[in-house]
Amino acid sequence: MTARLSADFLIIGSGIAGLRAAVELASHGRVLVLTKSDPRAGSTGYAQGGIAAAVGPDDSPALHAADTLRAGDGLCDERAVDVLVTEGAAYVRELIDWGAAFDRRADGSLDLAREGAHSVRRVLHAHDATGREIARVLAARLAGLPRVEVRDHAVVVQAIVEDGGVAGVRFFDRDGTLTEARATATLVATGGAGQVYRETTNPEVASGDGVALAYLAGARVTDLEFVQFHPTVLAVPGAPRYLLSEALRGEGARLVNEAGEPFMTRYEPEGDLASRDRVSRAMLRESARTGAPVYLSLAHLPADVVRERFPVIADLCRRVGLDLATDRLPVSPAAHYAMGGVATDLDGRTSLPGLFAAGEAACTGVHGANRLASNSLLEGLVFGGRAGRAMQGATTDAWPAPVTRAIPAPPPSSPEPVSIGISEAALRDLMWTDAAVFRDRAGLQHAADTLAPLRAELERALAEGAGLTPETWRLGSLLTVGSLIVAAALRREESRGAHWRTDFPAREGRWKTHTGFTRSREDREEN
Repeated sequence: MTARLSADFLIIGSGIAGLRAAVELASHGRVLVLTKSDPRAGSTGYAQGGIAAAVGPDDSPALHAADTLRAGDGLCDERAVDVLVTEGAAYVRELIDWGAAFDRRADGSLDLAREGAHSVRRVLHAHDATGREIARVLAARLAGLPRVEVRDHAVVVQAIVEDGGVAGVRFFDRDGTLTEARATATLVATGGAGQVYRETTNPEVASGDGVALAYLAGARVTDLEFVQFHPTVLAVPGAPRYLLSEALRGEGARLVNEAGEPFMTRYEPEGDLASRDRVSRAMLRESARTGAPVYLSLAHLPADVVRERFPVIADLCRRVGLDLATDRLPVSPAAHYAMGGVATDLDGRTSLPGLFAAGEAACTGVHGANRLASNSLLEGLVFGGRAGRAMQGATTDAWPAPVTRAIPAPPPSSPEPVSIGISEAALRDLMWTDAAVFRDRAGLQHAADTLAPLRAELERALAEGAGLTPETWRLGSLLTVGSLIVAAALRREESRGAHWRTDFPAREGRWKTHTGFTRSREDREEN
């Protein structure tokens, strides 16, 4: 027998989108937040650079929109962009009213930073730990509210689909108990899928669980070929791949080659502040040209100012024996952000009744083919809030009352767990080799031929009632999302934004479309 819980609203994930939705829902019913690790383990807490919003005297929503659209390389949904930039400033000011301690200048005004592809300084920051500060404020807003419950170490493995809609989820609790959580509305706010690649800035929890869960339940996913690779990731052999924020280049850091020569203008007119996709490709081309690594250097800037402005990054560098302010820092691109995800409208509604999505796990089309720096936290804030409001209108029949005593149970429908015929390391290596910054048909087809039968076996086993254990769910998510990335990248025979096909290097007007998948079919939707 399976343990059962009920709530009015169910949120999967405890990052900025999930927390902002919970704030919106807290006065409208019982809210259950499920997070598969520590609530602070997600990508929000790792966000260094800041949150972009048109709050400066020389800025405007129209200017912010123009920068966002330019970075998105022709695929942004302009309605979503308009929502982001017009509502974003109000959401950010709300955070300030709630106590967010963004950095300020001596005169008390906001200390706005500039990052790649932004035309003005518009990035609010709390030194280089902005995500952590925003998460602190939202968590404090929720603290002590009697109708909000957060359950950590809850591994969600399956959506409950009844009568064509989502009625909740099944998850393994901290002690391994299989539990059903039912709700009138369920929000997927599980973040990204960077762990599908061997080289990534993402934390361990970013394994695409929400996208996989929604897809396997029958929801439409879209634009998964567009994976952003952050260009400046610390590349010290044997050390973790620490992110070196784009804000460093916004404050004057330079990319240099082995000879110490700045090289970005050789490839891009905007130089070091070109968009992330362009900087990543330029770095790899320069490394191939010279046969040597490339570096990030701040040595020409005042050392005390650098260390004061970026204390967290300075500490990360110190851990591997480097001085942020004076040493050349070896850098290379790594998987950072998924522009695609579960397809939603502007209020987080997916193609399945009862299921909503927001943040990096969702795809409104706001980022198009390439996300503008520091729009990610803003996206989670704005669309998390909008999803929370939309969820208030979701209704179903009343569910059974919560079961107060947890009852151990086997996986759904069968004691036989799914067996997946590839290791996580092998899958991540395959994706990095065949579907990373530069792609071509041969590599993508090799990845597709490797992954397709494994995914087919996974879906067959699930359809026959086999279960997912906490251990196999992560690998199942990586396999599902990785194979969808490959399928979408194979289909898009052009280069656009973060998707670069060396065999189709031109951007083609006929591909100004969104590539979508459900379990039953593949589709293209005109932009």
